[in-house]
Amino acid sequence: MLLQRIQQHFIDSADLKYQCAPAVAPQVESAVSALLACLTGGGKVLACGSGASAAQVQGFVASLVGRFERERPELAALALGSNAAVVTGLYNLFEARAVFGRQVRALGLPGDVLLAASTQPQSPDVLGAIEAAHDRDMVVIALCGAQPGPMRALLKDTDVLISVPSERLPRIHEMHQLVMHCLSDGLDALLLGDDAETETESA
Repeated sequence: MLLQRIQQHFIDSADLKYQCAPAVAPQVESAVSALLACLTGGGKVLACGSGASAAQVQGFVASLVGRFERERPELAALALGSNAAVVTGLYNLFEARAVFGRQVRALGLPGDVLLAASTQPQSPDVLGAIEAAHDRDMVVIALCGAQPGPMRALLKDTDVLISVPSERLPRIHEMHQLVMHCLSDGLDALLLGDDAETETESA
């Protein structure tokens, strides 16, 4: 019984990836273009996520500052949730909407990109980050599940919404991880060429 349940997770995850590839891939392509324009124009990426998504965006930032699969010059990126003193201090002093919002206003500049990920699109900390990014004339790349909710209402035509057609938290997280891998690989392909041999050793 347990074995079948575990196997079903593999099947459900694979099925979702296969089914939504045609719809989600163009959104990811647009996000790669936005990231490339930002990074080659001297801008930086600010990334934030709510809950488990915070860990995922930290991994994405690590692939930009460090490397994904191939060696390349470092890319400017910062995960807003990685400084515990800042995050907890802001939670103590302000409302949740200000936790990422104040960081974006302090660090963001026109031409920068905010990557915001959440399985719960009503998360006030992520919504505050999006509002602050627009205050700083930044482009927003927003990752969410099947129901963007209030997140969609905040986004502009110049932003990119990557909506995963699922309401199951593990499936959304799995797709967000794949999307971030695609973003990293897409940047490498555009910066280094897609015909270079991929290095297989660990970062």
